[in-house]
Amino acid sequence: MIRPLSTFAAVALVSGFAAAPAAAATGVAPAREFVPREVVLRYKGAPREKTVHLRPGVGVRRATAALRRRPGVAYAAPNYIATASQSLPASGVANDPGPLSSPPGPPGGWVSLQWNFLPWEGAGTAQLPVSPGGIDAVGAWQNLIAAEHRGARGVTVAVLDTGIAYRSKGARFRRSPDFSAGQFVKGYDFVDRDRLPLDENGHGTHVAGTVAEKTNNGIGLVGLAYRAKLMPVRVLDRHGSGEADDIARGIRFAVNHGADVINMSFNFGCNKAVPGIDRELRRAYLAGVITVASIGNLGSEACVAPPATGPRTIGVGGSTEGGCLGSYSLLPGKGVDVLAPGGGAPLSDCPSVSNRSIYQVTLKGGNPRRFGEPGSYIGTSMAAAHVSGVAAMVLASGVIPEGVSPRGKVNRATRRLRRTARDLGLPHQQQGAGLIDAGAATEPPT
Repeated sequence: MIRPLSTFAAVALVSGFAAAPAAAATGVAPAREFVPREVVLRYKGAPREKTVHLRPGVGVRRATAALRRRPGVAYAAPNYIATASQSLPASGVANDPGPLSSPPGPPGGWVSLQWNFLPWEGAGTAQLPVSPGGIDAVGAWQNLIAAEHRGARGVTVAVLDTGIAYRSKGARFRRSPDFSAGQFVKGYDFVDRDRLPLDENGHGTHVAGTVAEKTNNGIGLVGLAYRAKLMPVRVLDRHGSGEADDIARGIRFAVNHGADVINMSFNFGCNKAVPGIDRELRRAYLAGVITVASIGNLGSEACVAPPATGPRTIGVGGSTEGGCLGSYSLLPGKGVDVLAPGGGAPLSDCPSVSNRSIYQVTLKGGNPRRFGEPGSYIGTSMAAAHVSGVAAMVLASGVIPEGVSPRGKVNRATRRLRRTARDLGLPHQQQGAGLIDAGAATEPPT
């Protein structure tokens, strides 16, 4: 509930906002630091925070400072804005045939685009090439088949994002042809406040595709945890922006409705405090839910940014096809736990075989009825989705013993991802534990 607050002196609000063009389907909205005239407030002992609406002329910063001094206030913070962590571009063999817009290719045509899922050394099958930046999804698929949890069956991944093209509605919305209706569980739209979290941008559908796009269905491309359930939770609008209070509600919804993994491919500004979100992340950890977040991209963020810095959250940086650090992946500060494929160009001192992006079936040109495989998705958003998909496969693989506590499950899964990551020879603050290895992470103990 939003309540008016009028007990503070009027101070001019200094932050402005210009909306992104509607046609910028895969872009990121210009930064706005926080929502004008709103403060997120929680009293000590209260079960939840409230969003307080300030009267015209009352400044957010001054109101926040005054509220923090009041007895009984646990925290007060501006309602910060997060933006999708996708960098804008500079200029086991499944039968999925590759791009939708091309003539049907040979079985396994997905291999021509999805370098990120290939084996990274000669341990793969004879039918597959090797990619220095690959994470060996095929090895993980084989491990899960042996564990009788093919495609991470039985695991639910919540995608907090711009929504997902998960169902058709009227003349405007169409389900992505590479998803099936049976892949989805109940979600919610915290932007429009309804039960239809449909994508109007493409970012969320792309992220969800990396996590769990249908595999071996003879259509388009492949996803990692392809038999996991997806929970669409819309917390970012059509321009890729979302408010802190909505995101906190989205995390709470996902935990309350049975998510095992939560993916957050967005970031707030550098060093912004988002106490309501941190509180929900702690609650997720106590409930045994793995939370994954992008660290942010150089150019839109200046440091590893929330929610990647939140409690027990896996912060993910991006790597390239050549197994190099992506030029967009943030260098300074703490908070990088692992790397995963984000595509794009490497840093200048690291040679790379290619600067290709991450490909999945998603909205084409921002049209919720047209789908393709745009080459514009590069960044830590894409990297986080890989970690969420592999985390789901780790949970399904049986490598975590039954009977561990909820917190123990999160801790063991996180350690598994880190201990099996591949060292790229970079400083720890750049690569964390290294580049994730899906095959190794799901390999049963000997």
